[in-house]
Amino acid sequence: MEGKVIFIGAGPGDPELLTIKGKNALEISEIIIYAGSLVNKEILSYAKENTEIYNSASMNLDEILSIMEKETSNGKIIARVHTGDPSIYGAIGEQIQFLRDKNIHFEIIPGVSSLFATAAALESELTLPEVSQTVIITRPEGRTPKPQLEAISNLAEHNATMCIFLGVHMIKEVVGDLLSHYSPDTPVAVVKKASWHDEMIIKGTLENIADKVREAKIEKTAMIVVGKVLDPGNITPSKLYDSKFTHEYRKAI
Repeated sequence: MEGKVIFIGAGPGDPELLTIKGKNALEISEIIIYAGSLVNKEILSYAKENTEIYNSASMNLDEILSIMEKETSNGKIIARVHTGDPSIYGAIGEQIQFLRDKNIHFEIIPGVSSLFATAAALESELTLPEVSQTVIITRPEGRTPKPQLEAISNLAEHNATMCIFLGVHMIKEVVGDLLSHYSPDTPVAVVKKASWHDEMIIKGTLENIADKVREAKIEKTAMIVVGKVLDPGNITPSKLYDSKFTHEYRKAI
């Protein structure tokens, strides 16, 4: 039997937000490599007996790839479990490149991103008519460099809904960049550990959110959402269900 690697998006934290396909893959895998504290360990209960389980938080890339190469050559199925959806800041690109170079079979099972768990926690739609029809997903520059055109201060020019990963530890600098184009009274929310039992939500404006986050002592595992969609006032209804709007399934009244 030929081995393969299955990348699984474990979702934002709530184990019930693991997809059925992800659960099924965990149940047949003989080896699981999961992304440490970012993944709720409750999902490991789906592993069968005698499954080898590795916490990648204590491993470097070479160690992870070595296990993949060795065990797939022995016909093993490996579940590589990432938080949220692995396509967003999941660091799977280099793993995929290695597997392709070695002709090792793999597949990717998408997951529920923490971005969408955050929107649900805020009870918000991120794309409201006449408010914002664009969502910008980004992160501030840290040890991982960014193209200059993708600097938050440049992206802020659009005044769209912006969802910022991996930036709460430098919230003051992030706010400074946002203020280059957003007004100080723009609504902002910070959601820590969206969908986990200890989820925390802090709301404010660009004028006061940095102080509120500091007072709440939030330094990691949080999403920053900025934009008028968080406090839009009266919402203009979508045309989708407008009785005067005709589309292929319904005629206007």
